[in-house]
Amino acid sequence: MSVVVCGEAMLLMLAEPGIPLERAIAFRRSVAGAESNVAAGLARLGHEVRWLGRLGADPAGKAVLAMLRAEGIDTRHAVIDPYAPTGLLLRDSHPSRAIDVQYYRAGSAASLLGPDELTAGMVSGARLVHVTGITPMLSGSAREATLRLLELAREAGALVSFDPNIRLKLGPPERWRERVAPLLDRADVVLAGEDELDLLGVDPDKLPGLVVVKHRDKSASCGELRQEAYPVPVADPVGAGDAFAAGFLSGMLRGRPYDVCLREAAAVAALVVQCPNDTDGLPDRAGLDRALAAFTEAGETVHR
Repeated sequence: MSVVVCGEAMLLMLAEPGIPLERAIAFRRSVAGAESNVAAGLARLGHEVRWLGRLGADPAGKAVLAMLRAEGIDTRHAVIDPYAPTGLLLRDSHPSRAIDVQYYRAGSAASLLGPDELTAGMVSGARLVHVTGITPMLSGSAREATLRLLELAREAGALVSFDPNIRLKLGPPERWRERVAPLLDRADVVLAGEDELDLLGVDPDKLPGLVVVKHRDKSASCGELRQEAYPVPVADPVGAGDAFAAGFLSGMLRGRPYDVCLREAAAVAALVVQCPNDTDGLPDRAGLDRALAAFTEAGETVHR
C-alpha cells in the first residue's frame, strides 16, 4: 500500500440539488467520510490505498463497503460490527444557500473504534498514513486508536498527514483544542484551514512538520508558495477540503515540487465543487492533467 487512511465512513443520502432538506423527497445514495473521500481521490489518481475503519453489519454498511471497493480501495481490514449501526449523513445541496447537514452517528460502529483493533501489519510498507481530527473526536476509544495509529506509522517509517477537519457538531471548540490540537505536533504534513488553526490556537510557524494552509479567500499556501483557487462555478462546496488533500498528497507521493502539489490540489478541489456530492468530481490522472491544462493554458476545454 502507498497510503493507509483510518476513519469514519457513513452512508450519505443527498437530497436532490437545490431542494431544502426538509422539503426533499428524492435522495441519492453515496459515501461520506473525510478519510474515505481522500482515499477515493488518491485511488483515482493511481495510488494504492487501504481503508481502516468499522461498519455495521447492516445494508448501509454493505453499501459503503461495496462503494469503497468499487474505487479499488483495499478494505480487507474493515471491521464489521454485528451490533452497532453504520453512521448516516443526510444533507442537501445548493450553490448559493447554506447547506443543511444532519449526522446520525451516535453509537455507530465507527465511533467504537479502539486501539486494539489496529496492528502493525495494517500499515506495514505504507509510505503515508492519513487521518483527520474527526476520528479522535468520535469517542475516547477512537482517540486512543488515533494515537495508536500514529505510533504504528512511526514504527513503519511512514509519513503522517493530518487534517483537523473541524466539525463543531462533534464538540465545542475547547474539546477540539484538548483532543485534536496536540496531534498536529505529531504530523509530518498538516493540511488545515486558516480558521481551523485559529480555533485550535495553533501557530503554524511553530509546528514541526510541513504546513499547508487553506485561507479564507480560498487560496492555499505552503511556506512562501501561494496558490489561488481556480475560478469555477460551484455546485456544492462540500468535499473541497478532502479533494484538496488528495491532490496535494498525490503530488507528494509522486515526488513533485510543492508548487506543483498546490496546483494539483487546487485543480482537484475545483473539479469536485462543480459536482453535487463529495466524490463525483474526483478525477483520474488523465482527467486532472486535462483540467490543469484548461485552467492554466486557456486551451481547448472539450475533450474530443
